[in-house]
Amino acid sequence: MKEDKNMAKLTNGTNMVTIEPINLVSIPLRIIGDSPLIVHAWGHKAQQEMLDKQTKKTKAAGKEAKNPVMDFIESLYWMEGKPTEFTNEAFNEAVYNGARWGFPVTAIKKGACVVSSRNELGIQGTKIKSAFIIDGVGPNQLAEIKGSIPDMRQDMVRIGGISKTADIRFRAQFNIPWYMDLTIRYNQNGALTLEQIITLINMAGFSCGIGEWRPEKDGVYGQYHVELGQTVVGG
Repeated sequence: MKEDKNMAKLTNGTNMVTIEPINLVSIPLRIIGDSPLIVHAWGHKAQQEMLDKQTKKTKAAGKEAKNPVMDFIESLYWMEGKPTEFTNEAFNEAVYNGARWGFPVTAIKKGACVVSSRNELGIQGTKIKSAFIIDGVGPNQLAEIKGSIPDMRQDMVRIGGISKTADIRFRAQFNIPWYMDLTIRYNQNGALTLEQIITLINMAGFSCGIGEWRPEKDGVYGQYHVELGQTVVGG
């Protein structure tokens, strides 16, 4: 092999170790939903309740009335167009005006790490974490969910420790066909090949999924498969 002038050499005892230069490539990749996706972002109300509990703030007398539409709207990861009112009319107007929603791309990468450890592929989770990056938008690192407008779903859930209590949850569901267009960056001279990365993401889409009640959590929702695009950036 012809030696690259950018290659670095280090001495490891009596052996010379060659370190190849980083060669980053960006790949467009689409994941396509194979089952509906249930999302449940931490809404402002839930965050405030946790903060009040941790700061030992006195609770107001009585329990606040549940607002199903508010819970539904707050369960979404909004990228654009979030309404300021929690009504069906306000939500429909937001949809009409081009509202956009996303999902954290970190969940997709985490799934790849999980399937590697569960299937004993011989690839360390730390190696996978450093092998590729999925680019997201904003503080929650979101990729836009396309192809579907969310519906409100109602579920009975059990919460608490030993003495569990029943509750009704209102969350957003994206029915198929939903999809997300991602950009993956990886080092061609790194630990994993593109084929291996895609395989891990595909496996995660089947056996882990994303969102609520996914296969990893004994459900059937949030499954997906990969549709590979063409390389857009090199260097």
